[in-house]
Amino acid sequence: MVNLHRNQLSIMSDRIVFRIVFGVSVFVFITVVVLNKKLIPPPSAIPAFIYQLPKLHALLNGMCSILLICSFMAIRRKNVALHRKLNITAFFLSSLFLISYITYHYMAGDTSFPKDNPLRPLYFFILITHIILAAVVLPLILLSFYRGLMGQIDKHRRLVRWSFPIWLYVTVTGVVVYLMISPYYTH
Repeated sequence: MVNLHRNQLSIMSDRIVFRIVFGVSVFVFITVVVLNKKLIPPPSAIPAFIYQLPKLHALLNGMCSILLICSFMAIRRKNVALHRKLNITAFFLSSLFLISYITYHYMAGDTSFPKDNPLRPLYFFILITHIILAAVVLPLILLSFYRGLMGQIDKHRRLVRWSFPIWLYVTVTGVVVYLMISPYYTH
């Protein structure tokens, strides 16, 4: 009887977590779309530091890439405590990136990759896959963290098989996109 009650609580808490993850993911997606489409006009005066944010984005993405690889190596070595610390740090840095990214694109807008550049198709392939997978990976990361922090290791492992390589791809391609577009910034 106690196990049945515990299972019911677990199912209820899972439903609540799924709703929160869904809500956060939809909110972030809608926020990015609204700000990128300039549905909310940016302020007339843009602070100078805003134009330095793309460098910060590349740095944060690069640091997250390194942390994710180190985390993978730590769990392979059965160092769960280090694995957890590295992932929490990567999650924090990715969250900081997301806030900064939204701020930058709200205020500064976009930079175009030159039409005559022969790397343009490659740039757009990387950019488009980066954007799509960034949207897909957010709920996977949130659920992976929930499962890991709750000690649901089997469910955590099943999710991480997908979330880890996608998250790593997104962080690495974030740096690549910055390196490819940065020569064309006008600020």
